[in-house]
Amino acid sequence: MNKRNGSLRMEQRHIPAHILLIVWSILVLFPLWVMVVNSFKTRLSIYSNPFWLPQKWNFSNYIMIFKNGDFLRYFKNSLIVVVVSILLVLGIGSLASYGFANWKGRIAHLVFMFMIAGMMLPIKIASIRLLEMVRRLGLLNKALSLIPIYVAMGVPIAVFILTEFIREIPRELTEAGIMDGAGRFTIYQMIIIPLLKPAMATVGIYNLVPFWNDLWFPLIFINDDNEKTLLLGVTRLFGQYQTDWSKVLAVLTLSAVPVILLYLTMSSQFKKALTAGAVKG
Repeated sequence: MNKRNGSLRMEQRHIPAHILLIVWSILVLFPLWVMVVNSFKTRLSIYSNPFWLPQKWNFSNYIMIFKNGDFLRYFKNSLIVVVVSILLVLGIGSLASYGFANWKGRIAHLVFMFMIAGMMLPIKIASIRLLEMVRRLGLLNKALSLIPIYVAMGVPIAVFILTEFIREIPRELTEAGIMDGAGRFTIYQMIIIPLLKPAMATVGIYNLVPFWNDLWFPLIFINDDNEKTLLLGVTRLFGQYQTDWSKVLAVLTLSAVPVILLYLTMSSQFKKALTAGAVKG
């Protein structure tokens, strides 16, 4: 009886937290719901019934997107830029973090602090200087010009997260590798990287959203229609006097698919990273 009362009190104690999570979930999912359901409506029907299912499902918006080769090209440009940027962030960030985790001393601490200072300084404040650098490199009006910018944005947070994870790895593992004759890079490749997958999944998901949804730097660097990213291409649908919001929402719905798929693919590793250390002791 006492155990039953104790479990009942525990459940009642968690009710406020559950209510808060439900309210937060509704706030997060409601804009997605509005975006998806309105992407299947005509331009005029959105205004008459913006928050509920369409009376007649309209697939012409999506047909237009796939028939119009420009949007597929924009999608490809965004996908290439984001995938290459995330791979470079993970590669450079993991190597740098491996070095910081094993490099001791005051100089190492100063360099580490200088590296993670990039988390506190918004890169957009240097947009004019970056534009000049991109122009001198001959990358202006090219989608590839975004890759070094995104790598610079993502490496500081990658170093901050991955360094702490590497420091938590038992030194006995690396010492055993050294005793077996393995070099530093072999230890990094065979021991560190497999154990670092949850943290790397966290870094990948953390950087995916700002890279994929970025409109600032494509708007500054790219004017060529063939090199535009997806969100920059969406601006073509905005007219001077009226905007076909159903087509805009259809493009935005498709643009959300890669983010959702990546999260679903890496969610297990992401959860491991969030709960790392929670059961220690």
